[in-house]
Amino acid sequence: MTVFECKHPLAEHKVRVLRSKDTSAKQFRELAKEIGILIGYDATKDLVLRDEPVETPLVKAMGKKCAESVALIPILRAGIGMVEPFLELLPNASVWHHGMYRDPKTLMPVEYYNKFPSHDSADVAYILDPMLATGGTAIATTQSVKDWGAKKIKLVVFIAAPEGIAKFEEAHPDVPIFCAKIDEKLNEKGYILPGLGDAGDRIFSTLH
Repeated sequence: MTVFECKHPLAEHKVRVLRSKDTSAKQFRELAKEIGILIGYDATKDLVLRDEPVETPLVKAMGKKCAESVALIPILRAGIGMVEPFLELLPNASVWHHGMYRDPKTLMPVEYYNKFPSHDSADVAYILDPMLATGGTAIATTQSVKDWGAKKIKLVVFIAAPEGIAKFEEAHPDVPIFCAKIDEKLNEKGYILPGLGDAGDRIFSTLH
């Protein structure tokens, strides 16, 4: 497995602002979109293309067209905040939601929603979740996507913990991870440090 950490200067700058406790929910959502696009460029760079004719105002010419069907799979609820930037890049992608939460006592993933269609799969599936902490939800969702029949899978996150990367690599060594930043470690409650807090609460303004 390969981990791709986005080194773009704008990503570095925006992640710092995203982390700040003073960043509002509105700003957080805007930054999530901007960072998502920057990571998206890395995650989509190997999409397969085919020749496709195009007629310009002046002449007929040959161009390129994406030859692969794409599915976006946000892990509810925080992953919803990453859908918009990927639809900006891939407007014809299908979006299938997968509901997972981490049990606060066991830190194990619990599935509560799965609506993958039984009659269809995608050539490429992008699993979207802002945080890769313990790795449990990402591992479980990736297995569900494999069972669904996706031929090529990529995990896209904003922040990844080394512990989560290691566990994910052990479970799915064939699935690459694309992230904006690899952080230091997890704390005793399974939160990423320095992290950015609970991404879902910050996206949806449900902080208490």
